[in-house]
Amino acid sequence: MKTTLAHQLADYTCAQRFEDLSKEVVHEVKRRVIDSLGCALGAWKEEPFLIARKLAADFSAKHGSTIFGTDHKAPPDWAAFANGCAIRYFDFNDTYLSKEPAHPSDNISPALAVAESIGAGGRELITAIALAYEVQCRLCDAASIRARGWDHVTYGTFSTALAAAYLMKLDPAKTRHAVNIAGVAGAAMRQARAGELSHWKGVAFATAARHGVFAALLAREGMTGPAPIFEGEMGFEKQLGVSLGNVGEKFRGAPAMILKTSIKYWPAEYHSQSAIEAALFLREQIDNLSQIASVVIESHDAAVDIIGSEPEKWKPETRETADHSLPYITAIALIDGEVTDAQFQPRRFADPSIWKFLENVRVERNGELTALYPQAVANIVHVTLKNGRTLTKRVDYPLGNAKNPVSDVELEGKFLRLVRPALGRDHCAKILEHIWALDQQHSVQNLMKLLRMP
Repeated sequence: MKTTLAHQLADYTCAQRFEDLSKEVVHEVKRRVIDSLGCALGAWKEEPFLIARKLAADFSAKHGSTIFGTDHKAPPDWAAFANGCAIRYFDFNDTYLSKEPAHPSDNISPALAVAESIGAGGRELITAIALAYEVQCRLCDAASIRARGWDHVTYGTFSTALAAAYLMKLDPAKTRHAVNIAGVAGAAMRQARAGELSHWKGVAFATAARHGVFAALLAREGMTGPAPIFEGEMGFEKQLGVSLGNVGEKFRGAPAMILKTSIKYWPAEYHSQSAIEAALFLREQIDNLSQIASVVIESHDAAVDIIGSEPEKWKPETRETADHSLPYITAIALIDGEVTDAQFQPRRFADPSIWKFLENVRVERNGELTALYPQAVANIVHVTLKNGRTLTKRVDYPLGNAKNPVSDVELEGKFLRLVRPALGRDHCAKILEHIWALDQQHSVQNLMKLLRMP
């Protein structure tokens, strides 16, 4: 089969050039690097990153990649894993909504790791990141896999393998084998995001990234993988029960799907962002919070299915469950008037008074909002007071959405809130200045040095 999807992906990858990227795409990649590194350094002291850092510190490599915040160089697949845990932990990195939702900035950790290990420059890194966004987002457009029990990070094994293959300058044949190796053992179970959530919610893509980078490393040395990985009788489509259709024909021209992705303004699952904005708006109209009798959140099917239907969401016992709970996130925005890392600490989400409040919070499906998804990620919040008065606010495009983007100044503000407490404003300014000039950098070594934590 000479026109398999793996062939198409390999040919597309090998054809990419920085010079073909639009100025808008280049700028957006820089924005996503700033956003992702802010999320990662903000999570410096959090347990999953501590665990991953400690584990990766046991491994060194001659051509290694730096673990964020340190001067230790681990093998690039291990660095992709550890750093990916940091980027993802706060659930604060960007998102893409389609048939399958995703967090495409998860691809930035493996791209950085490979770029450093081979001495690639900023232009190659930017192109690899744009490519990874293109692949993952196009696959998310092609088919939903979560309803069949598979996690969205499954698509990330392909996007990270291709980004790594591009940076390694593999030829089409070896790039295709990287895809085949990545795919044959890359399916991830959706249980990572069901019921009471664990650390693995934020680690699943990091694992996919490690696997994608490892697949490219193997292919570079001549390892071959089974084909056709997508269309075969025991391949991806048959095993996952989906058809990717003509997605291969979508890979034409320079990558641009990053322009359709959204940056988060609050550290919570993306489908809740508009509910947060609505709740904060309504809170300004309530003089006495004790007068709230009930809250109803009208939402679209994706939000209800992912973060608004399981009983654990009304009594969250872990941070991962709390930041994936539409009722909790909306309620805490009303009660506290803010949504930050503090709202996802155990002393807050496990407070008996919060659980009592949640008994009067309902989530309902709204067909009109469902019909607008994924172009809009809408929520309607109704707050009924004890005197019978009802306050209502609807938000379709929350701040940070691709149709309501944050400015560069607002993005830098988010970075500073996450990183300034540890590194100070002046040092943060140096990091920002370096990333805004990423296309002028000859390597990523200096950036890694700037990220070292005290």
